[in-house]
Amino acid sequence: MVTAVDKYVIARIKEMRIEQGITQPALANALDLSYGFIGKIESGKYGKKYSVAQLNELATLFGCSPRDFLPERPLKKDKK
Repeated sequence: MVTAVDKYVIARIKEMRIEQGITQPALANALDLSYGFIGKIESGKYGKKYSVAQLNELATLFGCSPRDFLPERPLKKDKK
């Protein structure tokens, strides 16, 4: 299940990826993942999300803190 926080993190990473001119294939290569997996994460249709270890790798790639992917304030809980 992808939560509101997961969606926020995914959107933030996509935004940073685009700002830095990193393609999905380049990101997949940096994380040792398939290009299709990054597409599935970003589409939001398949319930895929980044792991904490991947967030750490992404922070290294983007030159930031893993905290930069998280919202400033807690998000409202998803309705079931």
